[in-house]
Amino acid sequence: MAGSAIVRALKDRGAKDIITKTREELDLLDQRATENFFRANRPEVVILAAARVGGIGANMADPYGFLYENLQIQNNVINGAAANGVKKLVFLGSSCIYPRECPQPMKEEYLLTGPLEPTNEGYALAKIAGLRLVQYLSRQRGIKGLSVMPCNLYGPGDSFHPDHSHVIAALVRRFVEAKREKAPTITLWGTGSARREFLHVDDMARAVTLLMEKWDSPDIINLGSGEDISIKGLAEEIKKAVAYDGEILWDPSKPDGMPIKRLDVSKLRGLGFEPRIPLSEGIARMIDQYEKLREERQSGV
Repeated sequence: MAGSAIVRALKDRGAKDIITKTREELDLLDQRATENFFRANRPEVVILAAARVGGIGANMADPYGFLYENLQIQNNVINGAAANGVKKLVFLGSSCIYPRECPQPMKEEYLLTGPLEPTNEGYALAKIAGLRLVQYLSRQRGIKGLSVMPCNLYGPGDSFHPDHSHVIAALVRRFVEAKREKAPTITLWGTGSARREFLHVDDMARAVTLLMEKWDSPDIINLGSGEDISIKGLAEEIKKAVAYDGEILWDPSKPDGMPIKRLDVSKLRGLGFEPRIPLSEGIARMIDQYEKLREERQSGV
């Protein structure tokens, strides 16, 4: 999702000689294969958007896998880039790097000031290690490093898998299917009180290309909309957009995750970035996206 959006944004800016690989073409968990890729291609700029990602349930079910696999991906790519003449290295982190009880909005300097949210600690630890590697490379070897910490992303390429999707994709699938099945109720995890910040992936990609031109510092920088919404409010928005007329029930035995995550994006705004795609429009696009995927699956396309 993130990588393909960045490729679209780079092409919009006239970038040429963009080298990409699918997961089938290059397994970034394979150190030797990754090293061979860098030796053969020797790119000048590397943007690391690849990661193992998922929602609360997936993170809780396999924290070892989320930590191990993301460390492997990051180590292989960052070291391969550093050993083969890369001039600029862009690393996509996550807003989950900040402490669970972080003051809001979360400023870049709040990193490592408190314990992490337990439900996604493995993923967060990997991202913290990655951003530190990029910072150390900048200081020790003069490689220009850019570490961007996005908020919750959604959009084209997002997964609607029942076990591995992020919250917006998961809710879109649940509400569309509940409407089709004429289910009288739908039960969602937690209390709905947690608050999250969302940004369409195409806005994220525009911001990354802007930062590549204007942000010349190894310090991390937040990337988001600067606005948040409760999960309950998000569910109501999606329910309305889908036109589902059943009742939403909440299961408080399931975790809410971090109580609130809203980034301080003053540094990004100071560079001239403003999101273009409001949440309501983004939700409508996600519903269309899921409906099309569903039709393709049923038709065997």
